[in-house]
Amino acid sequence: MAQKLWEKSVQVNQEIERFTVGLDREMDLYLAKHDVLGSMAHITMLESIGLLTSNELATLLEELKNIYSMAERGEFVIEEGVEDVHSQVELMLTRKLGDVGKKIHSGRSRNDQVLLDLKLFTRSQLKEIAEDVEQLFNALIQQSEHYKNVLMPGYTHLQIAMPSSFGLWFGAYAESLVDDMLFLQAAFKLCNRNPLGSAAGYGSSFPLNRTMTTELLGFDSMNYNVVYAQMGRGKMERNVAFALASIAGTISKLAFDACMFNSQNFGFVKLPDECTTGSSIMPHKKNPDVFELTRAKCNKLQSLPQQIMMIANNLPSGYFRDLQIIKEVFLPAFQELKDCLQMTTYIINKIKVNEEILNDDKYLYIFSVEEVNRLAREGMPFRDAYKKVGLDIEAGKFTHNKQVSHTHEGSIGNLCNEQITALMQQVVKGFNFSNMIAAEKALLGR
Repeated sequence: MAQKLWEKSVQVNQEIERFTVGLDREMDLYLAKHDVLGSMAHITMLESIGLLTSNELATLLEELKNIYSMAERGEFVIEEGVEDVHSQVELMLTRKLGDVGKKIHSGRSRNDQVLLDLKLFTRSQLKEIAEDVEQLFNALIQQSEHYKNVLMPGYTHLQIAMPSSFGLWFGAYAESLVDDMLFLQAAFKLCNRNPLGSAAGYGSSFPLNRTMTTELLGFDSMNYNVVYAQMGRGKMERNVAFALASIAGTISKLAFDACMFNSQNFGFVKLPDECTTGSSIMPHKKNPDVFELTRAKCNKLQSLPQQIMMIANNLPSGYFRDLQIIKEVFLPAFQELKDCLQMTTYIINKIKVNEEILNDDKYLYIFSVEEVNRLAREGMPFRDAYKKVGLDIEAGKFTHNKQVSHTHEGSIGNLCNEQITALMQQVVKGFNFSNMIAAEKALLGR
């Protein structure tokens, strides 16, 4: 069995090791290429303060690039008996390069290594989430414009209420994503600060140049106070989880609407056949499985902030092993949300709308307010108009031509999709991913 980085003369009981390591090896595979990237920045800084020679730096960087490529290809593994990704990278360097591989840890603790890895991983995932949200947003805006003149019933208390339109329905979820994206941008900015150099949470006696590693990794700034940098473990994940949960909440509600509107009792939309399944006993069934699973996954994602809070909530300052468990719920969440976003975008692009819904007179009464407003515009006091239309409905005498003319901002006849799109573009621009991308490419020589 390989010795742990921290192990001295006494080996740990295997059952205790199994319990304490848990799923950390599997979770650390998410972090592998980010751990390598962080090490590349760290050793570049170490050379600048005289802890590595230029030849040692060049040799180490070359081999770290090889390990990074291996991780990109999915070939990086954490060997049996090796505790974590940090130990595996150092072991690979030492095997290949000898004692120089042991020098990369100077001025670091595994505490600030994992803090850094988590931030590098998270910011890259947030970029991918933002791109997927933008794709779904574009699909919703496109469908909103396409069906902007197709009316549908609006509901309150699941009772037919007033006229709505598919333009409004699709556009509402698009604008919801703008707010979600703003939340995501805040999470990205909170994440995009450099903890490297905080070591175990109390700094280092080496003259580390933290500004240099901040610039090399393309962070907006650093977590300046080394104690706070360590306190950020769990806080960053919780804040990001709230942003993910906000997006998940929007998608879950959209999925619920679509499942309901797809049912025969509504018949408002038709989902793509490839996104539905049949029954083993009922030959007529077309079940909206993709959206049902999306709804369930998104509801599960909305519990993520609470899970993280319950793990980290009662910890004082300093590092505690409890924090390891956060990785198990946090790291896989990004792919789950990306899957939901991509499936939802696929369905929204292919969904078909029933353009003849309001031909059915069971929806006639949604136009009652339109009639009240017409009478009020013609001079009848609103309360009298309300009473007249109510009495006509009771007497079965209410009629309406089922046409509406709304003009104010954000209404059926004035969706403001251009303004909503401009808001989204402004938020996307505010992420400023370019610094991160440029810094990582420069480190890798790409």
